[in-house]
This record gives sequence, structure tokens and C-alpha cells, in this order.
Amino acid sequence: MDIFFTSSFPVLCQDSRDHNYTTLCADNQTLNSTSPSLVNPPAFGMSYFTMTLGALSNLTALVILAHSYARFRRRAKVPFLLLASTLLLSDLAGHLITGALALHLHLERVKHHGQAVEVEPPRIYCKLFGACMVFFGLCPLLLGSVMAVERCIGITQPLLHSTVVTMTRVRLSVLLITSMALTLAGLPLLNVGNYKPQFPGTWCFLPVNGPLSIADVSLTLAFSILGLVTLTVSLVSNTLSGLKLLQARIKDGCVKTSAARRHGSFSSSSLHSLDVEMMTQLAVITVVSCVCWSPFLIYILMSVSRFYEGVSRPKHQCEKLLLLALRLASWNQILDPWVYILLRRAVLRRVLQLLQPDRAMYTQSSSYRDSHRKTIS
Repeated sequence: MDIFFTSSFPVLCQDSRDHNYTTLCADNQTLNSTSPSLVNPPAFGMSYFTMTLGALSNLTALVILAHSYARFRRRAKVPFLLLASTLLLSDLAGHLITGALALHLHLERVKHHGQAVEVEPPRIYCKLFGACMVFFGLCPLLLGSVMAVERCIGITQPLLHSTVVTMTRVRLSVLLITSMALTLAGLPLLNVGNYKPQFPGTWCFLPVNGPLSIADVSLTLAFSILGLVTLTVSLVSNTLSGLKLLQARIKDGCVKTSAARRHGSFSSSSLHSLDVEMMTQLAVITVVSCVCWSPFLIYILMSVSRFYEGVSRPKHQCEKLLLLALRLASWNQILDPWVYILLRRAVLRRVLQLLQPDRAMYTQSSSYRDSHRKTIS
């Protein structure tokens, strides 16, 4: 889900007390105004910049992953690369599709009214927009958790990984994730629940504030809880993998004899460097996802809980909090590709050379000997 454009129109969030736009909130309060609802023209330049930046970042990361796939075609990294490529494709599609939908809404508003007037989008348009938001929001979260589980199995149970994690099963997992996200996103299109415009009228989503039907509550809670569960699974899996790598590193450090270094340490050094590269990428992706997505998912959960408890909050405060949480979540799709651009093994090795020159030279020579041995065999 990519709503970076909302962060490009901060003027739409200002002076909302002068607006006559009705947004569902906990107290279902309508702000009164004696004049038409006008706001300052949106800053399209920033929107174009963030949209272009996100698209170029994802395309660059996809090229890097394609090059890595050609290098590691027969190694255990291939399932990880397939899942990572699917994640970036999902980010890229969500970035462009939701961005184009929102940008079209802004352009039509300015075209017909001459100014940025707050009006609700057509019902069908809003349903399509909301479905894209839910689908492209869930896919990266689900894929990230599956990537974490795959690496956890590969690091903690390498023999089980070679027999259980096959390319066929990875492709089936991707298909299952897509089907799950598509089902949840498509239910409101079948009149099970609904999508509604959200403040400041630039995006549509499942109703979060105000009076909610049972279907709306079910879908909203499903989205929020499923997202939080995926983040939890990623955190647990990455923690277990990190502890296993740390244990292996300590064990290798205890090997003192030169014979042990030649016969054991040097092949495991290459293996660990590959695992460390993937784990570093996964750890950063998980941190980025948690920081970007947690406020939005937790706010949705709290809003539904407040509705059932009968607790009301000021309308303007609800709108600003939801929009702020969405802006933070939108940066996830822009930051994800930079993990693969910056945290490659070549970049990590160069950083290691700056920090520990002697150890970096040993690791690089070990990796070369290992790759040379594989080429000969």
C-alpha cells in the first residue's frame, strides 16, 4: 500500500476546521462552515518526486536481485531471492497503482473546480482504490514474514531446509499469499463490508472511525491483526536466526588451530557471510516494516476498540492521527528497495574493510577460495 502522495499534500490537513467535509470519526461530528470547502492547491511537485523516487528505487533493487539470481542459481539463496523479488514487485506495483489513483483524483478535482475542493470520489472509484490499498498493504507484510521464516529454517535447520523449502513450494506460498490478500481486499467489492473516503479525501480505505457494521469491523480487525501477526512472526524468526548465527560465530572463534581454520572455518566463513548478508537485509526490512506499519495497524485496532467501548475523541484529532500513521506506512515501499541496494555483500565487505581491514582481507580471500573450489568441482 503506497499513499506517499498524502505526505505530499500537507496543506490539505491544515485548517480543517474551515472545511465542510464530513468524515466518520468516533463522535460522528460534522464540522460546520458557511463557505464552500476550499483548500490550497496541492503540491504536485513533491508527489511526482516521491513517486519517481520509489519507482526508480524498486527497479534498481530488482536489477540487483536479478544479477544475484544469476550468480546463486544453484544455491540455497534462490528461494530468498524469489521472495525478495516478489516483495519488490509488489512494492513497485502498489507504488505506481495507488499513486496514480490518488494523483488522478487530485487532478480531476483541480480540473473541474479550479481549486483543490474536498469532494468524495465516485463510489466505484473509491472501492477500487480501497481494494488496492488493502491488497498492496498486506502483500509486503505477508511476504516479509515468509522470508523471515524461510531464513530461520535455512539457518537453524539447514538439512530440513534443503528438503522442505523447494522452489515449487515457494511459488505456492507466493500464490497463497496473493490469494489471501486478494480475498480480503475483494470482499467489499462483493458488498461484504465497504470502502469509504478518508480525510482529506485523497484516499479510500476500510472504515476505521465512526459507526461500523459487523462486516466493517471484521474486515478492519482482520487487516490490523493479520498485519501485526506477520510483524511478530518476522521479529521472532529473525531473532532465532540471529541467535543461531551468533552461536555459530562464537563456536568458530573458539577454533584456534590452523588445521581447524583450513578445514572448517574457511568454508563456514563463506557460508556465514552469505547468511549474514541475507539476515542483515531481513533484519533491516523487519525494523523498517515495524516502524512504518505498527502505528497504522495499532491505531486501527484502537479505533475499533474505542467504538465498541463508546469512547469518543475529537473529529479533527482522529483525522490527523490516521493520516499521520498512513504517511509513515507509505514510506515502507520507498525504503524497502534501498535495503537491497545498500546492504549487498559487496557494500558490507567494503564497510568491513573500513572497520576491520585485516579481518576483511581474510574473509575476502576465504570467499574467493570457496568460490574457486565450487567452480572446479
